Amino acid sequence: MARIRFFPPSSAPSLAEVASWCGATLAVDADPSRAISDVAPLDQAGPGDLTFLDNPRYLDALKRTRAAAALVAPRYATAGPASCAALIVREPYRAMALVMTRLFPSAIKPGSVFGEIGISPTASVHPTARLEAGVIVDPGAVIGGGAEIGARTIIGANVVIGPEVRIGRDGSVGASTTIMAALIGDRVIIHPGAHIGQDGFGFALGPRGHLKVPQIGRVIIQDDVEIGAGVTIDRGANRDTVIGEGAKIDNLVQIGHNVLIGRHAVLVAQSGVSGSSAIGDFAALGGQAGIAGHLTIGAGAQVAAAAGVMTDVPAGERWAGAPAKPVREFFREVAAIKRLAAGGARGEANAE
Repeated sequence: MARIRFFPPSSAPSLAEVASWCGATLAVDADPSRAISDVAPLDQAGPGDLTFLDNPRYLDALKRTRAAAALVAPRYATAGPASCAALIVREPYRAMALVMTRLFPSAIKPGSVFGEIGISPTASVHPTARLEAGVIVDPGAVIGGGAEIGARTIIGANVVIGPEVRIGRDGSVGASTTIMAALIGDRVIIHPGAHIGQDGFGFALGPRGHLKVPQIGRVIIQDDVEIGAGVTIDRGANRDTVIGEGAKIDNLVQIGHNVLIGRHAVLVAQSGVSGSSAIGDFAALGGQAGIAGHLTIGAGAQVAAAAGVMTDVPAGERWAGAPAKPVREFFREVAAIKRLAAGGARGEANAE
């Protein structure tokens, strides 16, 4: 079987061009005209590849790399082999991201599976829907009455967009996504299989059964948000569910009704936020973290993976554990349990 490259580089820039893309400074002995044909990890890079060092744990790999050039922090400018030109920059990982954005533009967001230009003849677009210039709609997509989609946005195969939904410009909606009762800003990336604007989980519980409460709110997603594959975002019950500007939501995250996600917050895979809770600006939830309902996670707070949060978390604090608590308190408890366990083991050994 022939080797398939799904994301081939779009050009072969010189080191001088690479440096200009990311604000790096070339080492004095580097050849600015040397071409870069691809990117690769330190241990896999070859003579035409660009690589980077961001974590000192991989310093030995930098010393052995066969790469043509490496993005490195100033302190590691001379750590690589003579054959590897140093591009010196304060944040190598960020610089690598800037370079890869230029080299692999098709990998930034889901594109048209069929390479469509315009609206596929097999898509179903309601006559009252309004699509601006340059919108691409793949086969099987359904766009409801009164919906509006901004210029250059891509709608993937089998996407369903409900009546009156608004989606801004330069966005991307991955295949098999459903969007209802939502207002979405510009440059929003939604990966395949996300579901946005469905009912929130609302019931009036009682001994005679559980009465469904109509969910009449919306989902509002601000500019530059990225939503991973399989994410579910419930619409509000009697107010709106809001995802703030620049928030990044990983795959398989659940966001309940009336939740407020702050600007540039980060929610890692399989985390969940129960109804009416608020996540502050630049806060971060680790994988599988769970937030109970009606809580506030303060701005810049960090919640560790698999934590179970049952009380408010103050701004800027780091919490871990289940039930979650300040991280220092959590580690003290873990250490105490280890000491108790070790003492018990010694006692059992002495008894024998």
